[in-house]
Amino acid sequence: MKAIVTVVGKDRVGIIAGVCIKLAEYNVNVLDISQTVMQGYFTMMMAVDVSACNVPLAQLSKDMEQAGTDMGLSIRVQREDIFEAMHRI
Repeated sequence: MKAIVTVVGKDRVGIIAGVCIKLAEYNVNVLDISQTVMQGYFTMMMAVDVSACNVPLAQLSKDMEQAGTDMGLSIRVQREDIFEAMHRI
């Protein structure tokens, strides 16, 4: 199963590394990354494979949200199909 991870926060060194290290702890594989910095704010969208994740997706989402808080970021994890449904015009 695929999921979408979104990350937003004040730009600083190590954001991508920190998020990827945390995802690796859950055995989540990063498939694609798009990131940019806009007026000092870092934004990133990642497509990830959660089929081998060692916790349920709801727990991953909760843990990544807390990790984001700890890192001064907003991190959100959603199933790909739900993400797509929410962003369909």
